[in-house]
Amino acid sequence: MFFLLSKTLSYLTIPIVVISILLILGVALRNAVWRKRCLISSISLLLFMSNGFIVNEVARLWELPATPLETIQKKYEFGIVLTGVTKMNIEPYDRVYFGRGADLFTHTVQLYNAGIIQKIIISGGSGHLMNIRRQEADDLASAFQMVGVPISDILIENQSKNTHESAQEVKRLFGNQLQSGNALLITSAYHMRRSRACFVKAGLEVDTFSTDFISQERRFTPDALIIPSAEALVNWQTLIHEWMGMIAYKVAGYI
Repeated sequence: MFFLLSKTLSYLTIPIVVISILLILGVALRNAVWRKRCLISSISLLLFMSNGFIVNEVARLWELPATPLETIQKKYEFGIVLTGVTKMNIEPYDRVYFGRGADLFTHTVQLYNAGIIQKIIISGGSGHLMNIRRQEADDLASAFQMVGVPISDILIENQSKNTHESAQEVKRLFGNQLQSGNALLITSAYHMRRSRACFVKAGLEVDTFSTDFISQERRFTPDALIIPSAEALVNWQTLIHEWMGMIAYKVAGYI
């Protein structure tokens, strides 16, 4: 029920949905005052949320920063990789399709090849409500094997539907092997705060390694400061979804 409710509410916080609703109300309402307010609100919100500079600054404050490889002084027995970077419902099903965030995969390979992590725990089933054809963890495991990671160094948890379940399932399946400080949690930078909190709640002390950043270096150029950006709307959607997830997890007692 929580999974279904959280998925439903997430659609209502999508910026373009809110802007569209305000725009429709601005046309459909009979009251001239409220019609004007809705139109002004929709246009103002669109201009604000399509500004690349603003969303980049917010993301820089929210995301946990990248860790330079040369600053990692310890070796980890496990790297815990959370899924969410592959596209599941694309045919043919004989290959792995990556969306944004493919550097979660490539950076994990880099950590493994550098000897920073010795084994890879992949956690995540499917976040879809229906038409579940494959599990994301299985796809990522296939991709890791294709680049030379032996199956003996890959551990799979493929039943969890969200981050809370990932932490709980990893603890249940591999908790006896996970000691304090011997695991590195690898996930998207914007999702790292919630992920880390879930694993701490599950009783697993992990270090963190952020990937898949929304934010980038500041750019004081016209395209960043003035020109509206569709990507900015998508980035706001990602951040708002994450904030709503944090609130929901806090209310549910998951963190």
